[in-house]
Amino acid sequence: MHKNQQITKNTNKKEEWMACAMLNTKAEDIEQLLLLAQRSSDFISSTIAFTEPPLTIHYYKTLIDEHLLQEQLLRAIENNAAGAEIQHLNDLKQLITIEGIQITDQIADIQSKLYQGYAVIQKNEHDALCALVPLISKAGLRKSNDTDNEFSVVGPKVGFVEDLDINLHLIRSQFALPNLIIKTISIGSLSNSRVAIIYIDGITSKENVAIIEQRLSSIDFEVVFDTAQLDQIISDNSLSPFPLFVSTERRDRVIYSLISGQVAVISDGSPYFITGPSTLYDFFISPEDYYLPWILGSFFRIIRILGVAFSLFASALYTAITTFHYEVIPKDLLQPLIFSRQNVPFSPVLEVLFLEITIEFLREAGARLPTKIGQTLGIVGGIIVGQAAVEAALTSNILIIIVSLSALASFATPIYKMSNTIRFLRFPVIIMASFWGAIGMIFGICFILIHITRLTSLGSPYTVPLYPLRPKDLRDSFIRSSYQFTNKRQSYLKPETILRYMPKPRKKKTDWEQE
Repeated sequence: MHKNQQITKNTNKKEEWMACAMLNTKAEDIEQLLLLAQRSSDFISSTIAFTEPPLTIHYYKTLIDEHLLQEQLLRAIENNAAGAEIQHLNDLKQLITIEGIQITDQIADIQSKLYQGYAVIQKNEHDALCALVPLISKAGLRKSNDTDNEFSVVGPKVGFVEDLDINLHLIRSQFALPNLIIKTISIGSLSNSRVAIIYIDGITSKENVAIIEQRLSSIDFEVVFDTAQLDQIISDNSLSPFPLFVSTERRDRVIYSLISGQVAVISDGSPYFITGPSTLYDFFISPEDYYLPWILGSFFRIIRILGVAFSLFASALYTAITTFHYEVIPKDLLQPLIFSRQNVPFSPVLEVLFLEITIEFLREAGARLPTKIGQTLGIVGGIIVGQAAVEAALTSNILIIIVSLSALASFATPIYKMSNTIRFLRFPVIIMASFWGAIGMIFGICFILIHITRLTSLGSPYTVPLYPLRPKDLRDSFIRSSYQFTNKRQSYLKPETILRYMPKPRKKKTDWEQE
């Protein structure tokens, strides 16, 4: 009998020891989770000093409603007479009028709720038991944050606004990961504007993060109004007309950039993120390419590239042909071209420059006026001015068609900054074509190619993966390959984790299919 009692006591002690060890393990896991979260600037850990014993509260300030935190949580505990006598976390349910409070020691529940906008309250920092209080913020959800300049028919249309906390909330609410790191610094000797650096630890190259942090920290500027200013200041070459960072107002584009291994930056007061390192091909990629079948996505991407090439060289080619190379015009087209220009008193280059500058006038005027008036001005002004120019013999009908198509093609680029670059480069190419014809155009193309091959974005070549050649990275450049073949991140980003996901195994052919 005594032996049986001894066995029972030993068994009970073993169970108690295992329970204690399990509790300690859970406490260590929770402590490790909170330590990982503290790497982000928007994670807050503070002590509620007016309770006995003091409670510790943890939360992401970009995910919670601070009004709920102050009015219904902290003030309720402070004003309640029993607030100083909290002996168990269950007592919080009597003090706080917020519904849905959970008491748990499960690490999975704590991690999940923390990234949903819950506050985690601990009685002791080494205690595994936590109270989860829902303080979910609704800020930034479908107010006035539609994407205006990057509209797409397919896919989400959530964009950013001018409030940094709301923008970080939109990113954090989409990414329930402890590896998402947000670092906030102040820039501007007068404004002290907050600037957030966002990346995914374990994916993004530490070198790229360090370069961004170093360049932002060394900025000596008075007032930062917009992220576009940071784009120019921290770029590798501020004298280039080509944008070296992708600028976007779309949440899905920023999310895709982060999971690809890029760094995202945004300043307070700006609705635009910049992401890098970027390549030339990033400016022809639209998020809706990934929402369509890969064949259609690739087709539309090629259309954009061809549209930009047409916009850049169409007017210059017209100038070169009508000035030096009439012999390349087919006989059937030569007579209508001569008939169209017979009453025009200007040389082809002046004719082209007159019409191109007119288009730019209409474009700038339409952009500065209210939306409805601007659209009306663009349509009516283009028709009236074009018709009047032809009747006054200031330009030819064929050139109006070419310049109009060229203007339309320039809008094919999803990124507005690259569209502006193409608009600017047309003029030097036209002038070179007017002096030396096709040879001048070739010189212009060579100059552009030499320039972009020398550009870098955070030290990464601007024309990669075409130059330097990275054949495997071409799967998502000119075309968008099937998800079966895009399971690896681009190597030029130097990601710490190259594999994104495991591709679906290809189905073996049946005997019937083989026959």
